[in-house]
Amino acid sequence: MKIPQLRKKLEIKSCHNITWEDNYSWIHQKNILEVLKDKEKLDPEVKKYLIEENNFTDFHLKDTKDLQKKLFKEIKSRIKLDDESLPYRDHTYDYWTKTTLEGNYSIKLRKKISSGEIEEIWNGDKEKEKLNVKYFGVGDLEVSNNDKLLGYSLDIKGSEYYTIFVRDIKSNELVTRKIEDTSGNILFSLDDKYIFYSKLDENHRARKIFRHRIGNSNEDDELIFEEKNEAFTVSIGLSSDEKYYFISTSDHNTSEQYFFDVKEEKPEPKLIQKRQKGIIYSVNSWNGFFYMHTNKDAEDFKIERTNDKNFRKWEIFVPSKKETLIGGLTFLKNWIIRSEVTNALGKIFVKNLQTNTEEELIFSDEKIYDGGVSLIQKDKNTDLIHISYSTPKTQSRVYLYNLKTREKKLVKEQIIPSGHNPSEYVVERLECDSYDGRKVPITITRHKKTKVDGNANLLLYGYGSYGSSMTPNFSSTRLSLINRDIIWVTAHIRGGLERGMKWWKEGKLLNKKNTFEDYIAVAKFLIEKKYTSKGKIIGMGGSAGGLLMGAVVNTAPELFNGIVMAVPFVDSLTTNLDHTLPLTVGEFDEFGNAKENKKHFEYIFSYAPYNNIKKMDYPHILITTSLSDNRVLFDEPAKFTAKLREFKTDNNLLLLKTEMNAGHGGKSGRDGAIEEIALDYAFILKISKKI
Repeated sequence: MKIPQLRKKLEIKSCHNITWEDNYSWIHQKNILEVLKDKEKLDPEVKKYLIEENNFTDFHLKDTKDLQKKLFKEIKSRIKLDDESLPYRDHTYDYWTKTTLEGNYSIKLRKKISSGEIEEIWNGDKEKEKLNVKYFGVGDLEVSNNDKLLGYSLDIKGSEYYTIFVRDIKSNELVTRKIEDTSGNILFSLDDKYIFYSKLDENHRARKIFRHRIGNSNEDDELIFEEKNEAFTVSIGLSSDEKYYFISTSDHNTSEQYFFDVKEEKPEPKLIQKRQKGIIYSVNSWNGFFYMHTNKDAEDFKIERTNDKNFRKWEIFVPSKKETLIGGLTFLKNWIIRSEVTNALGKIFVKNLQTNTEEELIFSDEKIYDGGVSLIQKDKNTDLIHISYSTPKTQSRVYLYNLKTREKKLVKEQIIPSGHNPSEYVVERLECDSYDGRKVPITITRHKKTKVDGNANLLLYGYGSYGSSMTPNFSSTRLSLINRDIIWVTAHIRGGLERGMKWWKEGKLLNKKNTFEDYIAVAKFLIEKKYTSKGKIIGMGGSAGGLLMGAVVNTAPELFNGIVMAVPFVDSLTTNLDHTLPLTVGEFDEFGNAKENKKHFEYIFSYAPYNNIKKMDYPHILITTSLSDNRVLFDEPAKFTAKLREFKTDNNLLLLKTEMNAGHGGKSGRDGAIEEIALDYAFILKISKKI
């Protein structure tokens, strides 16, 4: 089949007296925000190219069609399709969700406590059918405090422009006009007269909070708060004691918060603490105190509290710890629950407010796990909570836990219908030295029959941006590779928060290359320790993890058999220079501001995947993207693919797959998500010669 060729149109770009050529810049749609809403506005030539690439991908993966179907059935067979969540008790109802054998979306139900009457208040599949759309993304799904109204937000393009609807649960009739171009978040007022929401501006940034009176015209909506800084985005939430609304405004590095009383007829948000660059904080209120989670004078956070509404004097409630990330608080009448993360492993602590003592909550005998706590009801006067945990080999388990008696009862276990035996798998936590001596945590999961002799294929997953930590959780989908003798490894590289804020700081801005060096160091370590061999590693990452993939494949292609990159941030210099794009200005503190800062420009230029493609052999590469993705525009992976075809000197596969009806998260619905995983895995098994 003929290899797709994107037309070249030379453009000389310049910044800080440095010039470079870009032959494919022309495919960027100047009206991109319009295209995100309406794909019919896409340039026909660009559309033709994307379709040709899709056909090319289908052609080269046609020998995997049966395998894709097999993987689809296999992955789906590990999911209990007709499942139900545990109920959450409101004042008068128990609420929960369920899925069905045939459906792709969840159903929300409730049971009246007094009568036991059960009713269905939301059915995602029926709603999608009513709208007759290909993509169906659900944002918020919120019930009003009087249990009479259902607020929900929908994205039917994948572009994350959410429309808010509010309807009467009993009559199923809309009680207000739809509110368009929102972030999707919905907050009902406690008196059920209003909803609060955030509006997206012309650059797809949430910078305004509005209050909408239910039943009134949208034109009458009150502007409650407006953020003037283009890099900051806003949100609104309710305090744990339901006494205050808190408005948060932040970028990735700095935050500021305002509050107002829930009883204020005309809200006037009051500043809690003026923003300071690099200071991240959030405030909650409980039992007469305000609690602040902050990194001021505490790199890995601390928690302070005060009963002073003027916030002049704070006392330490939870002190900071070196390279231990202090998490936020969950409140009950007699208990406060909090989290810590050290060395990519989390811990949960419980404080007894009556005895003023604190102890760690032990989930399991297993040392490598991902644990969490959730409340069982709205009424905080209880000693009961849900605790959940999973490990890379053990499916999720939820216990009803009595904080007072310490008794726990298994109330839900993730069922694997096709069967799963955790004892068949081995999980290891290792560390390796990066190029500068920093210890990088590594989580390894393999089948016990897979030998550590250098002959195994290995998938190395990485992310390393925005302070996002990779947790050692269970994923039933990964078993389709692990059961075929592919070792799954997660590299907890710098740029995340696995080792605290310093770990993040050492992987961003002018330290970003540490992220890539850590990943390469992990790959070499795994080869050295005989988990795999050179040329047998498949690198995998998405979004900012796609940036990682692009950078490492340009630097050390010889280590890899293949690369899978999803919605990859690979034209990072071009995007950084364009301040009109949705995410650019909000990410200056993560990647830098190349237009205004020469050092930032030179540094980004030195690693940006698109700008650093070389004439050399590359491994097999599968790139997936979505036409309506507003976070990583489709033109980034399309340009990267076109240029790579021009430069690479090998005959390995280079495939680009564009979902024409999806966004950053890929296809909507359960089956759509499984189809995408099956495609990725089929490619991995093909290049690993396991089909």
